[in-house]
Amino acid sequence: MKISLPKSSFETILNDCQNFLEKRDRSQITAHIYFKTQEDQLQIKATDYEIWLESTIPVKCETQGSGTVNGRQILDIIKRLKDAEITLETDQDTIHIRQGRAKFKLPMFNADEFPKFPEYDSHAQINIQSDKFLHSIRKINPAVDTNNPKYELNGSLLDIKEYSFNFVATDTRRLALIEYKSQSVDTLSLIIPKKAINEIQKLFIEELQIFHNQTHLILKNNRYTFYTKLISGKYPDYEKIIPKEFKHKIQLPKDQFVDALKLVNSLANNIKITISSNEILFETLSEDNAEASTQIEIQTPITESFALGLNSKYILDFLSQIDSSEFTLCINESNTPFVVNNDNFSTVIMPVIL
Repeated sequence: MKISLPKSSFETILNDCQNFLEKRDRSQITAHIYFKTQEDQLQIKATDYEIWLESTIPVKCETQGSGTVNGRQILDIIKRLKDAEITLETDQDTIHIRQGRAKFKLPMFNADEFPKFPEYDSHAQINIQSDKFLHSIRKINPAVDTNNPKYELNGSLLDIKEYSFNFVATDTRRLALIEYKSQSVDTLSLIIPKKAINEIQKLFIEELQIFHNQTHLILKNNRYTFYTKLISGKYPDYEKIIPKEFKHKIQLPKDQFVDALKLVNSLANNIKITISSNEILFETLSEDNAEASTQIEIQTPITESFALGLNSKYILDFLSQIDSSEFTLCINESNTPFVVNNDNFSTVIMPVIL
C-alpha cells in the first residue's frame, strides 16, 4: 500500500481514535489503529472491544493495501509534521511515514487479526431527532454512576414506550429524567455505558443516525460510525421512585440560587436551606467548626419555615444543564425525596437527613 493524504484531517481522526485504544498493553492489536484503502478512500478503525470507531478520508492511492500501526506512536509523529501532505507506505511488517526529508518507520501487526466490527441492519433505526438525543445524554450524564457493583447503573437508560421515550440516569442518591411525548411503533429499552456517552458527546455535534442490534448501539454521521456495547441487565423501575404529588412547588431564580450554593459549599457540599415566606437561608452542614451562610430574598408560598438538607453538587449539576432563568423546587417533608424541575427535565434527589 502506498498513499498520500493531508496531515490535518489525518491528525484529527488519529486524535479522536485515542480513547478507543488499549493503553495498558502495547503488544495487543487493539493498541493499534487499522487502516485499509478502498479505491481513493482510506478506512480507519480503532477499538478496545467496548467501543469502536470507524472513519474514512480521501487519499491519493498509488497501490492498495491494509495494515495496522500503534495509535499513540503515529499520532505523536503526525503532530510534529508540517501542515502538508504525508506519504504512508507499507512494506511487509512495517509502515513508512514520510514528509519532505523526514522519515519514520513503525512495526505493524497482522491486519487480518484486527477485531471484526459489529454488524447491524440499516432498517433497525431509532427515530429520535439528533438534537434531542445529544442534548438529553449531556443533561443526564452527571447522574450516571461509575464503578457501581450493579453494573446497569453505570449507564443511562433509553426507554422507548408506546407514547413516549425517556432518558434516565441514577447513582442511587439522585435520579435524572428527561421525558418526551412521541408515538412509537416499537418499544425498546437500551442501557448505554457512561464511557460511550462521554465519547458520543465529543464526536457528534450535528445530524446523526441511530441504529441498534441486540448487543450494540450504533451512531453514524458523515464523518464517523461509532459503536458501543450495551449494558445487559434490568434497569431499576425508575417510575416508582418519582414522587407523584408535592405539598409545595416553588419557582426559584437559577442564577441567585447557584451563586448562593457556590458561596456556601466552598466549605462543605452538604447544605441546609431554610425556606420562609420571604427568604431562603443557606447554611453549611459541617462536622468541624467551619461555618458559612448566605441568604436570598424571595417571595415563596411557604407560610411556616421549612428546612431541607441537600448535597449541593446534585442541584448544581442539574442547574448547569438548563438554559432558562428559573426552575421549580418540588418538596413534601424535610426528610423525603425532593425534585428540581425545568420543562421536561427533572432530577429526584435524596435529602441529607437533618
